[in-house]
Amino acid sequence: MARKTVFVSDLSGKEINDAEAVQITVKFADARKGLYVIDAHPDDAEVKLLIEKGTKQARRGRKPREETG
Repeated sequence: MARKTVFVSDLSGKEINDAEAVQITVKFADARKGLYVIDAHPDDAEVKLLIEKGTKQARRGRKPREETG
């Protein structure tokens, strides 16, 4: 028997495809409060508002080495 997993936005209730899923993570300075994760659809008004107000964080790890020709 086959199973199909369906992702649904926690904000709007819309169905989300795997390729367009957005995950919002809320992390407090006080680690005892825990970590909250929200699955959302990228077209939700709340998601667009959060992206506009927030700042993009650089990826962690080493920077790619430059190719010298």
